[in-house]
Amino acid sequence: MTSGTDPAPTDPLRALLAWQIDAGAVDAIGTAPVNRLARPQTTVAPAATPPPKPAAPPVAPARPAIPATAPATAASDATGPQLAAAAETFEELRAAVAAFEGCALKKTATNLVFSDGNPAARLMLIGEAPGADEDRLGRPFVGVSGQLLDRQLAAIGYDRTNALITNVLFWRPPGNRTPTPAEIAACLPFVERMIEIVDPAVLVLVGGIAAKTMLARSEGIMKLRGRWLEFSTARMGRPVPTIATFHPAYLLRSPGQKRLAWQDFLAIRHRLTADG
Repeated sequence: MTSGTDPAPTDPLRALLAWQIDAGAVDAIGTAPVNRLARPQTTVAPAATPPPKPAAPPVAPARPAIPATAPATAASDATGPQLAAAAETFEELRAAVAAFEGCALKKTATNLVFSDGNPAARLMLIGEAPGADEDRLGRPFVGVSGQLLDRQLAAIGYDRTNALITNVLFWRPPGNRTPTPAEIAACLPFVERMIEIVDPAVLVLVGGIAAKTMLARSEGIMKLRGRWLEFSTARMGRPVPTIATFHPAYLLRSPGQKRLAWQDFLAIRHRLTADG
């Protein structure tokens, strides 16, 4: 409110200002008056510049395609004769037989039945094939037939500490069936290599299949047993004196033939003693 001594404002703008002051406006908003009735002008802001796109990551060189199956190793490519010939020691030969996949019997057998006894022995015996007990324990001639063979060896002063025992086959045929020619042929290179490495003084072939296989003869065990023959390979420095005898399983079925088997083992003892 104005005092009574103030002159009345004659300028309309000054009168408006005085009215605003009387209403309580004490601060000026701007230095220039603003026409509130005028239509505001629209200012178009310049379009924002889009941020630069990040640089594409460098493209890594394409990796060579991975084959569906790994390339076969030299061992898996090698044949039985090649694996056997490459073995220089008894343990290397055992490892080669364990890695061999060329005999179908391996897929149905429980264990590899490689050998039992002393690889440095002068006496080596080769039987036919593992049975159920041998397949379960992984050792040749450990069942009832093996117990009879142990007694035969003991009768001439030998046992598994001074003799080596193996078979023509390293895996059991299902149901103890007769081995096929293909199964025998698959294992034969390893058996021959074992003889070369052991280099026994006397080789005993136990049973008809072992005798026919190792001697490459067609006669039956009745004609082959008790005769001194020879076994040799191209890598051997000398032939090995070899004799065939009955299989213990046959003797258990035909005990009357034990007399002839005893004659065979007496001949074996004599030969070992003479070659002493």
